[in-house]
Amino acid sequence: MSENNKSAFLKYLLPMRCIIFLLVFVAGAAITGREVSDTASWWSIVATAVNILTIFVILLALKRADMGYFELTGLKKGGRSVKKTVLLTLGFAMVGMWGMYGAGFICYGSVMPEVSLKLSAPIAVPLASANLLLLPLTVPFAEDGLYLGCGVGQIKNKYAAIIIPAFFYTLQHCFIPTFFDVKYMVYRFISFLPLVVIFCVYFKKKRDPLPIMISHAILDMSTAVTILMTSAVSGLYDEWKAMI
Repeated sequence: MSENNKSAFLKYLLPMRCIIFLLVFVAGAAITGREVSDTASWWSIVATAVNILTIFVILLALKRADMGYFELTGLKKGGRSVKKTVLLTLGFAMVGMWGMYGAGFICYGSVMPEVSLKLSAPIAVPLASANLLLLPLTVPFAEDGLYLGCGVGQIKNKYAAIIIPAFFYTLQHCFIPTFFDVKYMVYRFISFLPLVVIFCVYFKKKRDPLPIMISHAILDMSTAVTILMTSAVSGLYDEWKAMI
């Protein structure tokens, strides 16, 4: 493999997570004898497991390409304005939250539709506690390594470098968790599309993943905290459900 093409194959990893999530939830439902929609509460644990698998696959692919993770993503120490990084991080996080609220209003007429509450369904407290650290720690390295590093960073056409990774980056959320419902999938897709496009454009221009990764971790940390709350406080989930 020539020097110019040694990492060209990395972009073909982009659909990987969409396929894995779909298969895991469908297979999990079949094995347990449940409906696919009844597996929703597993999503955060499944996401962490798929994150670890994604990181492993990326590292294997990088070994073949004779590249390092920092080279792939442009992640490096120093050379950044702390103030700018903080402002970008907060800005990205705000866009992410407002994207979800806006999508809820567009699709369901509510900024907090009932389907969004299902993402906070309680699980075993030990699992929720472990995932409070594992989910926000693994998500940035898995998703941003894949869609930004292997996607935006490896596709040469400047338009395709934004459109293709952003599409798969957003599409994966339609299967986390998996519901075979068109409105739900549209809701999930447009929830993340604005932030993902901004991520891809910023990374293409600046090659600086740090504020993206930090904001990504913050958003998933807030989700993990919510799941821990509903898991640890008896009746809290039902109280929230009754309010919607």
